[in-house]
Amino acid sequence: MFELSQLRCFVAAAEELHFGRAAQRLNMTQSPLSRQIQLLERILGVTLLERTSRQVSLTPAGQVFLIEARRIVRLAESASLSARRVAQGDAGKVAIGFTAVSGYGLVPHIVANARASLPNIDLDLHEMVSGDQVDALLTGLIDIGFVRPPIDRHEFETLCVLHEPLVVALPPGDPRQSRPSFELSDFDDEPLIMYARQGAGYFHNMLVRLFDDAGVSPLYVQHVTQIHSMLGLVHAGLAAALVPQSASGLHLMDVQFRALRTDPENPVELHMAWRRDNANPALEPMRRLCAQTAGA
Repeated sequence: MFELSQLRCFVAAAEELHFGRAAQRLNMTQSPLSRQIQLLERILGVTLLERTSRQVSLTPAGQVFLIEARRIVRLAESASLSARRVAQGDAGKVAIGFTAVSGYGLVPHIVANARASLPNIDLDLHEMVSGDQVDALLTGLIDIGFVRPPIDRHEFETLCVLHEPLVVALPPGDPRQSRPSFELSDFDDEPLIMYARQGAGYFHNMLVRLFDDAGVSPLYVQHVTQIHSMLGLVHAGLAAALVPQSASGLHLMDVQFRALRTDPENPVELHMAWRRDNANPALEPMRRLCAQTAGA
């Protein structure tokens, strides 16, 4: 049977994809690390890592094994932390994933409240898109994710923590900056920066649905996946864009934000997600704090 030390060596090498960096991360030399992984492969009877003089890559078997190896290592670390908490009180570490836009408002408030209310719990923050957060929750890389719906995984519990409106981002010098608000119909046959179907499917599908319901057909001049990239293009004068209200916290010079009347009034949702079987004892107090901070 394989040993926990072998799993730690494999996980480090699989995440770094470089034996030197993995050995440095584990405070060991490269040769024993390589031997530990070779022993693990021999025990399993499969090749987990492909090694050449130029690169290291995961085999298909290695990709599957990494998911459970991470979980076993995390569970072992969690068990050790749980024992220490009995003597030291509530402490630990919670890894949180979040989208870029939630990093403008909600996440900083969570960090501030956690430092005040849960000072013995360390936060490990990871900015990533919703799809990557789902994978990270499944593999145990993060404990909590702030993601866009839908999240149709039976392994997860979810809670809607935010509803917010869309707003219009106007480029510098746009003559429409004198207007206080907009209707969807104002963008019929007008240039607009749009979200890409792949990589920003939540916002893409939302705008397609809203425009279809309103009988509006904008002229899409560019498709992008990230909201900060979209606002960069607005700032460059390419066209207007529709973004969630929290994105106005980016404060790009000369980009003006205006209200947009839609039905429903607050169509943009953000959900908190976590694994039902997550064994991290620090998860529950942090989950409650996140919900309270969001007012959910």
